[in-house]
Formats: sequence, structure tokens, C-alpha cells
Amino acid sequence: MTGHRQPDDPPLYYETHIFVCCNRRPEGHPRGSCAAQGSERLRDYMKVRAKELGLPRVRVNQAGCLDRCESGPCVVIYPEGVWYRVASREDVDAVLERHVRDGGRVPELFLAPE
Repeated sequence: MTGHRQPDDPPLYYETHIFVCCNRRPEGHPRGSCAAQGSERLRDYMKVRAKELGLPRVRVNQAGCLDRCESGPCVVIYPEGVWYRVASREDVDAVLERHVRDGGRVPELFLAPE
């Protein structure tokens, strides 16, 4: 079955992998884009903040289109596969502290199902 670790898999390099959509569509595109909503600035802050919090084995990466820009700026956290809408530094702090550091969730920031 795909999506599940196997006993012989090599160890994980990162425990947590956060993908931040930084897709940029042309101005006026009907679907919008996460970058036009500030995702690049939030990604940069998230990278710095994760280090400030001393979060071990966490990687914050820029992603191309995650196909949810209408609801963005969006991030997805693996291995859990939890999607969030992060629109501010406070949102980033909540996700890093409550989800990544403390192992909980931030339901008020869950990305709404389509």
C-alpha cells in the first residue's frame, strides 16, 4: 500500500515536512494565487520562526501550485497530510507551536474541504 512506511525503509531525514504554496498566477486570474496573498513572505517567516523555536528535523519548503489557491495562502504538513490556511504571522506561529512542536492541531485554521 502506498503512503505508509515499510519496515525496511531508510530512516526519515525530516520528521516534519511543511510545504507552503508559493504559486503565482497572472494578475486577475479567477482562481487567484497564494503568492498574491502573501505566501512567500509567510514562508520566509515560517522558516526563520521554526529555527527560533528550535524545532528539530523540520523542513519548510516552497511548493508550486498545491491546487487550493482559492482558499490560500495554504500549507500542508507531512507526514500527517494536514492542510491549513495561514494568512498572518500569528497563524504561522499557531501552526508551528500547536501542531509541529506540541503535536496538536489548529482546527480554526484547517483548510476547508472543497
